[in-house]
Amino acid sequence: MAKIINNEPFNSYLETGVRSLTILVVAFPTLFDLQRLIEMDYLVVHSGDVGGPKSLHAPLPLRAGELLIRRGLIENGLNLMISRGLVEKISTDDGFYYIAGENAAPFIQSLTTNYSLQLKERAQWVVKQFQTTPTNEIRSITNKLFQQWSSQFQSTQTLGR
Repeated sequence: MAKIINNEPFNSYLETGVRSLTILVVAFPTLFDLQRLIEMDYLVVHSGDVGGPKSLHAPLPLRAGELLIRRGLIENGLNLMISRGLVEKISTDDGFYYIAGENAAPFIQSLTTNYSLQLKERAQWVVKQFQTTPTNEIRSITNKLFQQWSSQFQSTQTLGR
């Protein structure tokens, strides 16, 4: 059983697990590996930065650091969803992949909060825009965003001195 250790309201294992689950439901029957889910999750959260709908989370100046911690959060979130029978982890010759389980779509449909509805909208947009884009191209997009935010942060630090 997955143990929830993170007490943060945003980017908890539960939240990242539900975001990954939503992406997998929208993309079904496509399987994604962990790296692909990390990139897709980042684009869901910051969709406004790549020409999509307004970003799911506020555009904080230090969001570039999210890329550094996202892997563990998403992996633990996926493990939580697996422990609840909502996600399946499939072993292939190319590594491990994730797919929405049988109960995933009804679970996601049952979520009706404003945040959940916005999450579904952004997941649909990201999957439509990037499902056929190779992961290395998506990584290039997120790396460019990281570089932009890093330079903005450095400019802010310089002004603060």
